[in-house]
Amino acid sequence: QVRLVESGGGSVQAGGSLRLSCEAPGYVYSMYTMAWFRQAPGKEREGVAALNKDGSISYADSVKGRFTISKDSDKNILYLQMNSLKPGDTAMYYCAAVPFDADLVVTAGVSEAFGYWGQGTQVTVSS
Repeated sequence: QVRLVESGGGSVQAGGSLRLSCEAPGYVYSMYTMAWFRQAPGKEREGVAALNKDGSISYADSVKGRFTISKDSDKNILYLQMNSLKPGDTAMYYCAAVPFDADLVVTAGVSEAFGYWGQGTQVTVSS
């Protein structure tokens, strides 16, 4: 069983920034695409950023230019730097290791039945 642990969520005003972190076993990065998803109340879960095993990255159009996904290979931590936050970014954010290409993750989403998922961290952006 792969355990993913997110942290870094919180409340921020519009225009502010947050950095989410996801601790994951090191071997996961060589086996899966690592991704950040979010789910707002009443909405479907969507992929916002994903990092392929080869290092290529994809972003959802809604976050391009504002969010940055990265990893610290020494610490085995996946990050999501979120800048210029908007109220529409309010959601529960999940870290996941999934067996799909990053482009598919951010365009079609992925069921939580596939791969491994963290418990989520809440991000709330007020206007």
